[in-house]
Amino acid sequence: MPVFHAHIPANRYSPEQKRALADALNQSLVQGLGIPEGDRFITISEHGENELFVDPTFMGMQRSSDAVIITLLLGAHRPLADKKAVAAAINKLVVEALHISPDDVFIALIPVPNESFSFGRGELQLAEGAPRW
Repeated sequence: MPVFHAHIPANRYSPEQKRALADALNQSLVQGLGIPEGDRFITISEHGENELFVDPTFMGMQRSSDAVIITLLLGAHRPLADKKAVAAAINKLVVEALHISPDDVFIALIPVPNESFSFGRGELQLAEGAPRW
């Protein structure tokens, strides 16, 4: 049920690296939250130099031109421990997939009520309860 959107610099990463990024994001859910591998909903958008603005030093980081912004819509029922686990898994796996610095991965977790997700057919499959995972 989580949905990723990765914002990356245009022309910086190869098609293979983009696939590795998508795989890393999916695995971060498996490792960090125990979500089934088939729960895979990921978009990757490339942004030109005048479309992606990431401060190089905010919060004591040393970001490069490789920096990415990753947003994750996830169930609002998740406790802080889950959020910490998935953020750590995202950072670790994205760094490994793209060979970038841990400072280059900005993550925004966006809680969404479970009843706000439709997996298809216009049905709100989780409206009556939380997912099994």
